Amino acid sequence: IEMASVAVDTLSKQEHDELCCSYAALLLHDDGVEVTEDKLDKVIKASGNEVESYWPGLFAKALAGQNIEELLVNIGSAGPAPAAAAAVVTGGEDAAEKKKKEETEDAGDVDMGGLFGDDDY
Repeated sequence: IEMASVAVDTLSKQEHDELCCSYAALLLHDDGVEVTEDKLDKVIKASGNEVESYWPGLFAKALAGQNIEELLVNIGSAGPAPAAAAAVVTGGEDAAEKKKKEETEDAGDVDMGGLFGDDDY
């Protein structure tokens, strides 16, 4: 597996902030510490970085109640290309059948994990 390589100084402010929050969240998770806004702020500041004040809160809310280990393990399986390749290898339904099936499924309510505050209407 070849990793992407991008010089940090070429990142936009948004990309830099997202990357800082991502690394801070991974660091906290790796140490077995709960990912909270305050802890993300502390890690980011200790690293000598600054991010827009809303980023740590967004990341903390998005990760609250999530199984981060499971997210990390399944990160590559979310895209359509691996799913299509798996269907070909296993002899399952082809990409066209899968797409048609997905289009006919009811989307229903999408859980945003409290990203925008209280989701109770």
